[in-house]
Amino acid sequence: MDILTLNAISPVVDKVFAGKYTLTKEAKEPVAIILRSFNMHGYELPESVLCVGRAGAGVNNIPIDAYAEKGVVVFNTPGANANAVKELVILALLLCGRKAVDGINWAGTLSGKGAEVEKLVEAGKGKFVGGELFGKKLGVVGLGAIGALTANTAVNLGMQVLGYDPFISVKAAWSLNHHVKQCDD
Repeated sequence: MDILTLNAISPVVDKVFAGKYTLTKEAKEPVAIILRSFNMHGYELPESVLCVGRAGAGVNNIPIDAYAEKGVVVFNTPGANANAVKELVILALLLCGRKAVDGINWAGTLSGKGAEVEKLVEAGKGKFVGGELFGKKLGVVGLGAIGALTANTAVNLGMQVLGYDPFISVKAAWSLNHHVKQCDD
């Protein structure tokens, strides 16, 4: 049985479905569709499709009501990419706070400078010092899978973390580091 992929999907899925289903970018009669960001509004859904799986948290790119009328089950995978998104958030904090991109770009200008490089680095490196994350405050709005992971990692980096989520689940609350300060607004 074929599962149609409308976006590039992690190779982990191949292992999960091995021997049961065939993942393919082309199928005339797929039993299911897996996608990430592909916009299915206006998409001609094959009649053979029984379910649509979104590899990610949202489903705004899938016409849920229209598919429900056809008996097609739509589901998503909340939290599946939470660690990856958390890492991107922390990366952004580090890159911005430490002026890393500016430093990398500047280092590229030193190519071909030969023996001068050591003196140029010594003279120029101070422009890219930046600030440490340690001791800084971070506000996290939304403490679901991504927010909780981000908040906990920030605490582990020595940041003061303020968290706001009026709809936090008990499970998410239990997963938070006790150093995350709850905010009411």
